[in-house]
Amino acid sequence: MKALQDVALSMLDLVSVREGGTVGQALDIALHTAQHAEALGFARYWVAEHHNMPGIASSATAVVVGHIAGGTSRIRVGSGGIMLPNHAPLVVAEAFGTLAALYPGRIDLGLGRAPGTDPTTMRALRRNRTESEGDFPRDVAELQHLLGPAQPGQKLVAMPGAGSEVPIWLLGSSLFSAQLAAERGLPYAFASHFAPRMLMQAIAMYRELFRPSKALSKPHVAIGVPLIAAPTDEEAQFLASSTYQRVLGILRGDRQCLQAPIAHFMAQCHPQEQAAIADFLGAAVVGGPDTVRQGLSQLVAQTQADELMLVSDVFDPALRLRSLTIAAQQWRAGTADASATDALNPPNKAVFA
Repeated sequence: MKALQDVALSMLDLVSVREGGTVGQALDIALHTAQHAEALGFARYWVAEHHNMPGIASSATAVVVGHIAGGTSRIRVGSGGIMLPNHAPLVVAEAFGTLAALYPGRIDLGLGRAPGTDPTTMRALRRNRTESEGDFPRDVAELQHLLGPAQPGQKLVAMPGAGSEVPIWLLGSSLFSAQLAAERGLPYAFASHFAPRMLMQAIAMYRELFRPSKALSKPHVAIGVPLIAAPTDEEAQFLASSTYQRVLGILRGDRQCLQAPIAHFMAQCHPQEQAAIADFLGAAVVGGPDTVRQGLSQLVAQTQADELMLVSDVFDPALRLRSLTIAAQQWRAGTADASATDALNPPNKAVFA
């Protein structure tokens, strides 16, 4: 059985635009957070592709990956994920092949099959292209081929990209991608940060059907974990109200920028809304240090995950750094890496005024 210290900590950043803030500030905050996560010993830092959403600044995902990789030195940086049906595999191969050439050994390519947006924007992205269930596996296979070594006589070569062997992950919130990842011998990340309902079934299927491949000899599972940590449970719940507001906006079809926290927000919601938010955030860990340690440990015990992909939407950027610090301290069971002294003591002021 795995203990908390046996799993890797990583982060998925939605690159949130805060109410009253700008896209430029959101991108600066993402870079500063990635630098902090690197100092804390996190394994990787991913950003996700979303479109036509006023509160998310990561639509040009490969560009943001380059921005973050260029400002860090060791942590792996990647997509969590690129929504492959929105793009020709050749374009993705060239973009991530370029990133791999710029930052060797540090780039991940996580792939999803959802649109990452609303139907109108999806049609604008895909134009007249109509997707079928078989397209995603074929596109993944084409992308693997384009990122592999160029073969004699190969007519379509990704340049850059060919021979880069950028690690491909499959992402999902259902059984489809779990089965495909198992068949292809690829690492699998489950989107339990917003859709935890099928988590256990999906990772069980993935492990049962897994076939070793050139890329991976045994199953590797990462799970999304909404994480808000603070010195006390009460403060953590207050800070988490920004996330609760975001989730309620998604459920109501009213997406906004990340909002400042509101005291006793959940108590102001209708019981049905409270239940819907709780269901959406079923894998969340919110609380003080002891609660965080217990919550993360319980998730590891239940899932035997190899990696926890934290999602921490705290309105005040400095308090988000503190949240990650508390999680890292509990992950290490109270021992601090001497090389991360500065990271463990982030400034009290916000990154922007």
